[in-house]
Amino acid sequence: MRIGDEREFFMPNITFSLDEETIRKVRKIALEKDTTLTALVRDFLSSVAKRDEQKKKTALKKFKASFKTLSRDMGSRKWTRESLYER
Repeated sequence: MRIGDEREFFMPNITFSLDEETIRKVRKIALEKDTTLTALVRDFLSSVAKRDEQKKKTALKKFKASFKTLSRDMGSRKWTRESLYER
C-alpha cells in the first residue's frame, strides 16, 4: 500500500511463512511494478475473494434461470390441503 492510503490504518495484519527464494522473486516483481510485496499479496487475495463471489453469483443466476426453463404451468389449483388428507 502506498503512503497516504487511508485503508492502511484500518486493516488487520496477517502473518504467514514463505521460502526466501519466492520472497526474493516477488519483491523483484513488486519493484518492477512500482509496488510492494504486501500490496501484491493483498491484491492477489482480493482477486481470489472477488472470483469466489462472482462464481457464487453466476451459479445463483444459472439456478434461477433453470426455474424459468424447466418450470411448467400446472394450471389453477383445484384442491385444498384438507381435501388431500380426506379419507
